[in-house]
Amino acid sequence: MTSTAPRKKLTTSAMIASFADPGQRTTSAPFGHALNRLAEERPEIVGLSADLAKYTDMHVFRDAHPDRFFQMGMAEQVMLGAAAGMAEVGLVPFASTYSVFATRRAYDFLCLDIAEPGLNVNVVGALPGLTTGYGPSHQATEDLAILRGCPNLTIVDPCDSVDIEQAVPALAAAPGPTYLRLLRGAVPTVLDEYDYRFELGKAAELRTGRDVVLVSTGLMTMRALQAAARLEADSVDVAVLHVPTIKPLDTEAILRAARTDRLLVTLENHTVIGGLAESVASTLAFAGVGTRVVPVALPDEFLAAGALPTLHDRYGLSTDAVVARVKAELGGAAAGHRPPAVWPADPAPATA
Repeated sequence: MTSTAPRKKLTTSAMIASFADPGQRTTSAPFGHALNRLAEERPEIVGLSADLAKYTDMHVFRDAHPDRFFQMGMAEQVMLGAAAGMAEVGLVPFASTYSVFATRRAYDFLCLDIAEPGLNVNVVGALPGLTTGYGPSHQATEDLAILRGCPNLTIVDPCDSVDIEQAVPALAAAPGPTYLRLLRGAVPTVLDEYDYRFELGKAAELRTGRDVVLVSTGLMTMRALQAAARLEADSVDVAVLHVPTIKPLDTEAILRAARTDRLLVTLENHTVIGGLAESVASTLAFAGVGTRVVPVALPDEFLAAGALPTLHDRYGLSTDAVVARVKAELGGAAAGHRPPAVWPADPAPATA
């Protein structure tokens, strides 16, 4: 019998809720627990926070190692400067705040104090892309575009709790600075079903497929896997290539994926400007590969505030939206053409 129970109304809390699907397996605070485990083995590991320990899962490390935790207050520039000084004397800092503050507010300190001397400072940015409904002040939709141009900086966009837990020790072991797009709180656990192992600078093929290849990063790999399973029910064979390291990019894996006649779609929780789509497109162009890239990404605009499920539907990041986009592209190809990629349109001319 069909249920007639009213759908639960989304409340304000949905603006900061986990992006996990109802009933999905999750792991609580995987970053905090991974950092805590690493600190048990390496006494040089220290943690810093800009008044956001609870909201970046740094509180797990803080509670276990209070003598190695530094609360810097609402002063992100000071935090990164202090982290640079700690790295200079042999410590390995993990400095956490919201991505918008680490990139927009403290970029000069990250660039000149940390990246230019090549120090082992690990910057951890929470709420990347569209993982909060609190509007442009909190949505770091352009952090990859800002940071990809910074020399010496390694950038990691993990898919789930498995990625985060494995990435933390790898980032600490990397000799230079890193930036981690943090998924916090109740984080989905997905990649353990795919015999996956995080390797810095390497992409991983999670599924093979002859019709479509989805090249994805961050939480959009979860959506890519969901979309691939649904499309399989419609006899569409979909491969998924997960790209957890945005810089340095695994260009060899991307070129292998592109040198076929499959539809190539990129998926990212980031603006279409300056992120994975443009990284893949430039990789193909520089190599002389003429494959068309179809981007699934956030639009080049400041996003609305609201409940996350609603916003993911509105801006094309939901699984439903991904499936619809792939079907539209395949339908266009079957008819002898493909719909144009949704690149930012030129502004309409002003009218009197």
